[in-house]
Amino acid sequence: MAAVPPVCRFGWRAPGFALPGTDGRRYRFDDVAGPKGTLVMFICNHCPYVLAVLDRIIRDAHDLQALGIGVAAISANDAGTYPQDGFAQMKAMAATRGFPFPYLYDESQGVARAYGAACTPDFFGFDAAGGLQYRGRLDASRRDAGPADLRRDLFEAMKQVAQTGRGPAEQFPSMGCSIKWKAA
Repeated sequence: MAAVPPVCRFGWRAPGFALPGTDGRRYRFDDVAGPKGTLVMFICNHCPYVLAVLDRIIRDAHDLQALGIGVAAISANDAGTYPQDGFAQMKAMAATRGFPFPYLYDESQGVARAYGAACTPDFFGFDAAGGLQYRGRLDASRRDAGPADLRRDLFEAMKQVAQTGRGPAEQFPSMGCSIKWKAA
């Protein structure tokens, strides 16, 4: 089922985390933070919205890192119900696709809850001090990738954050599959 997250709450502080990465390391927010800002993405292995634009996510992450933006991706889906989102499968995807960022596993779903993650993909762009400046879409793609020349909303917003410390006033929410929460 498609979900749409709320709009950006400017200045909201990034919750900390300590999560295992597919590379065998454990990461905290400070470990992935960049000198000009930080992008935390909630993605997963099976979501058609993520898979449709995964090449663009990788491209934008690489380009943002060159601008001093730290990047990390987190998967929080219930792997008991969605085994393709399990840690072993995450390791395989990160290796196969050559992720240029840590891919972290939020098995307890506590980090996703702290962030208020609603869907995959869900993008949280923070300034250098850890204040939220962007919560919007990658581009105008939906369940299928749009044309290659779509405006790169996420990249342009985080480039602005890197240059000015502020995100754009106008932001369009992301859209994707709802986070697959564990039963209570």
